[in-house]
Amino acid sequence: MMKPGTTAERATPAVWIATVAGTGYFPVGPGTAGSAVAVGMVAAVNALPLSNAWCTTLLFAATTLIFFLGVWSAAKSEKFFGETDPGHVVIDEVAGQMTAFLLSPHASWKFLLLGFGLFRLFDITKPFPAGRAERLPGGWGIMVDDIIAGVYALGALAFLGYLIR
Repeated sequence: MMKPGTTAERATPAVWIATVAGTGYFPVGPGTAGSAVAVGMVAAVNALPLSNAWCTTLLFAATTLIFFLGVWSAAKSEKFFGETDPGHVVIDEVAGQMTAFLLSPHASWKFLLLGFGLFRLFDITKPFPAGRAERLPGGWGIMVDDIIAGVYALGALAFLGYLIR
């Protein structure tokens, strides 16, 4: 086994995917950095000249793909790093953050910023059942708790959007 953080280790497909191309090595708040990558991805999809339905479909498909890649790569990364839910693994934040915006095609930058903050709040505090989901085996536990946090953020965004209208 290589020492974590070496160049050769980042080149392995599972670790490269789980760390979101090395984003998980960000020195301060790697989970926040992973969430920021997701917001950038959502903003890029929102900028495409697509209808709301196609934008939502593309976000859902991308989130689903990232989720299942995350389950696989996170499980492999746990074995590589020799610990449960290694801090360098941030693909879970990407999938969870994207989940928060599934009902918000063509969201404004203010809405994206609000969703970013709400997701980080729910990801850090892990309200029930997110904390319990962490106990699922392997990559499932890493990924599912962030999807739950994303669903909480999605619900909060929908509620706040309703109040503002």
